[in-house]
Amino acid sequence: MPCAIPNVLSIAGSDPSGGAGIQADLKTFAALGVYGMAALSGLTAQNTRGVSAIQPLPPAFIAAQIDAVFEDIRVDAVKLGMLGAADVVAAVADCLRRWRPPLIVLDPVMVAKSGAALLADSAVERLRRELLPLATIITPNLPEAGALLDAPPPADLPAMREAARALRALGPAWVLLKGGHLPGEDCTDLLYDGREFVQFPGRRIPTANTHGTGCTLSAAIAAGLAHGLAMPQAVADAKAYLTAAIAAADSLDVGHGHGPVQHFHAWQV
Repeated sequence: MPCAIPNVLSIAGSDPSGGAGIQADLKTFAALGVYGMAALSGLTAQNTRGVSAIQPLPPAFIAAQIDAVFEDIRVDAVKLGMLGAADVVAAVADCLRRWRPPLIVLDPVMVAKSGAALLADSAVERLRRELLPLATIITPNLPEAGALLDAPPPADLPAMREAARALRALGPAWVLLKGGHLPGEDCTDLLYDGREFVQFPGRRIPTANTHGTGCTLSAAIAAGLAHGLAMPQAVADAKAYLTAAIAAADSLDVGHGHGPVQHFHAWQV
């Protein structure tokens, strides 16, 4: 008898303050009814005010974590977050080619909310060449899209459409280009599968507590896909979940900078 609870593996970095990275992914998985697993790609010393140190893990050890999961457990989806370095990207790509998970959600984490670099410049080309073609969907924000395309970040919807086409040509089945960096109050996201664009309108929510939004959205998409949702519905549900988590973020009292979103907003009394 098949199990009703999907298993989702996150390969990402650790945030000891709990708002982003592996910690945000596992909270999102729990909130959305999937069994979460984690292979750490690196450690950070950070809080809501910034990142003070990054400790990479050896690529062979990262691969050993991934292999240990796949050797024993059915993996219904993989979510990729912070990878940090070119040799880590290569090791993760090797594992994914070997194990062939059915769904891969790639969040190309490059810069923390505080502005700290989380992906070495030397790793961008390796990410572009080795991981994008393996991805079911990639979820870059506008600066990340610019970095992946070695071009200025798109600044409006027409430019987002052109960027989505160029990103899709690099190999992922789907591109979700996030519009959180658009000027003004518009936060429209754009989904593209090589044929059609789907827009997901959004309005900016007045709060400083947006730490981990990218991690949370991509983890929510992975959860929805693991539950069997079609991509447009998985993205729509994930955006609705994140929007509610941001709206409820001020109910938390965590730190003095960019605080986390409220992953368990549906459970609030």
